[in-house]
Amino acid sequence: MAIHILFTCAGRRNYLINYFKEAIKGQGKIFAVDMCLSAPAMVDADEALLVPSIYDANYIPALKAIIKANAITAVISLNDLELPILAKHKKELETTGAKVLISSERVINIAFDKVETFNFLNSIGLNTPLTYTTLKDVKKAIDNNALKFPLVVKPRWGSASIGIDFPETYEELELAYKLQQLKLKRSILNTASAHDFDNAILIQEKINGKEYGMDIVNDFEGNYYGTFVREKVNMRSGETDKAQSIIDERFDHIGQIISKHLKHIGNLDCDVFIANNKLYTLELNPRFGGGYPFSHEAGINTAAIYIEWLKGQTNTLDKFNNYKPGMLFAKCDRMLEIKPSQQK
Repeated sequence: MAIHILFTCAGRRNYLINYFKEAIKGQGKIFAVDMCLSAPAMVDADEALLVPSIYDANYIPALKAIIKANAITAVISLNDLELPILAKHKKELETTGAKVLISSERVINIAFDKVETFNFLNSIGLNTPLTYTTLKDVKKAIDNNALKFPLVVKPRWGSASIGIDFPETYEELELAYKLQQLKLKRSILNTASAHDFDNAILIQEKINGKEYGMDIVNDFEGNYYGTFVREKVNMRSGETDKAQSIIDERFDHIGQIISKHLKHIGNLDCDVFIANNKLYTLELNPRFGGGYPFSHEAGINTAAIYIEWLKGQTNTLDKFNNYKPGMLFAKCDRMLEIKPSQQK
C-alpha cells in the first residue's frame, strides 16, 4: 500500500520532510503545501503545491482537492496558527479517506490559548508559572508578594516566539504591555487574537532554571507511547539551537500525566524548566516542534513510527526507538536553490 503524506504550512521544516521521505522508503510520496512556493521545505518534498492563506475561505476546499487528487493517506500540520482551523474541519477533510493527524478542538484550544494551558496544567496537578492577562491583576499580585520581577510578557494565542519581553520594573511592564498590544495588531497573530484583544497579552511569572524540551508521543487514538527529552543548551530566535538528550524518570512521569489527561494525537512538543528542584511545565504544542530533530537524531524515529501506525503495525515499533542520553547536537543553516518555477 502506497502511503502519501501531506505536510501543510510546510515553511522551513525541511528536516521533517526528509525524515518522512526516509521512513517511507520509496513506498509513497511526500507532498508539501504552502502559500509561498519558495518556502524552503517545498524544495525537498516530492511534490510541492501552492495553496491560499490559512485564513482564506478557499483554503479548506483547496486542501480537500489536493487530498483527493493525490490519494493522500495522512495530513500533518506544521504551524500553530493552522491547528485550530484544521481541527475544526477535521471530519470534513477526513471524508476524503485521508487521516488528519490533528488533535481534537478541545486539545488545540487548551494548547493554543495559554490561559487555558495554565488552567489545564493546574487542574492535573503540575507546576506551571503564575499567569495573568491584565496589568491590574499583576500589580495586585506583586503588592501581595505573590509575584515578583522580572516577568514575561508575550501573546496569549499563537507562537510565544513572536513578541516576548522580560520587564524588571513597573515602568518596563507598562511599556512592554502597551508595545505588545501595538505589535500584535500588525502581526500574523492579530486574527487569532481579535475576538478578545483586551486580554490577548499574557503576563507570566519568570522561571529561572534549566530549560528542557520534551516530546510526548501518543498513538493516533490518544494512547501514551513515550516521552523523549533534551536539555536546551542554546536558543536562537525562539527555537532550540543546541540540545543534549537526557533520560530522567521525572520527565516520564509528567509526560504520562499530560498524555492521560490531554489525549492528544501524535507528537506533543512542550517546554519544561527545572528550578529549585521542581519541574515547571510551560508550553504545550500539539505538533512536531523545532526541537524534534534533536530527539530524532538521539534515537527516536517518530516519523517511522507514524508510518508503522498508518500501516496498522504495532509490533514493529521497538526498532525505531533507540533513544540514548548524552547525545549533543547543533543546528546549522544550509543553502537551497529556488528554481524559477518555485519563485512565486
